[in-house]
Amino acid sequence: MTELFSVADKTVLVTGGTRGIGLMIARGFVRAGARVIVSSRKADVCAAVAEELSTEGRCEGVPADLSHDAGAEELAAAVRERTGDRLDVLVNNAGATWGAPLEAYPESAFDKLWAVNVKAVFRLTTALLPALRAAATADDPARVINIGSVDGIRVPFMEVYAYSATKAAVHMLTRSLAHQLAGEQITVNAIAPGPFESKMTAFALQDPASRSAIEQQVPLGRIGRPEDMAGTAIYLSSRAGAYLTGAVIPVDGGLTTHG
Repeated sequence: MTELFSVADKTVLVTGGTRGIGLMIARGFVRAGARVIVSSRKADVCAAVAEELSTEGRCEGVPADLSHDAGAEELAAAVRERTGDRLDVLVNNAGATWGAPLEAYPESAFDKLWAVNVKAVFRLTTALLPALRAAATADDPARVINIGSVDGIRVPFMEVYAYSATKAAVHMLTRSLAHQLAGEQITVNAIAPGPFESKMTAFALQDPASRSAIEQQVPLGRIGRPEDMAGTAIYLSSRAGAYLTGAVIPVDGGLTTHG
């Protein structure tokens, strides 16, 4: 059973891997014996997180701004150089959000979030296809894991129109890529997190009353923990998840059972 869920010695790239959900996933892979590359916009933060995680295993940082095409291409080139053109797992986690009242919601929010949450996923995945193909086998496919959101499945509690729309787009893009790449032994799945500790949710979860209200809305009665997120990503990347593609998995304590 240990081998069934093993990701030891796999090479994994986690975008947005220096904080929040991305850091939870990156730390989980490091502890599970994978070689992990974390990426985010700030070089000093990448270096600091890579140094921290390297005390538990193998990790390095590569800074990149994925809000434009050149950033995705530069990150892909840097990853290929470091890995010898072979990548086992790509975790597309980098993302942004924007909240504002309906009639004040700016057009720029849609432009920014489309670029970061959707277009960057597509551009980075296609740029790394040669490395993913090199790692893929029939028994052990290469894996792409896109981080969506429960807000792309059900109507969110807050006014985050561009965020929820782009996360729904990530889910559909996941299915489209899964269909297209299955014949090349590359699986593509999405994780749709519910409430987890992150910079995006800090404004709500750091207030005791707000946190309690959110916990009461979750059928399992709590906020997600790092192990919940890391465990799902590791499952999708291991032999146990090798026959799964095109799925959107809500890791939300049952939140989406409300519809």
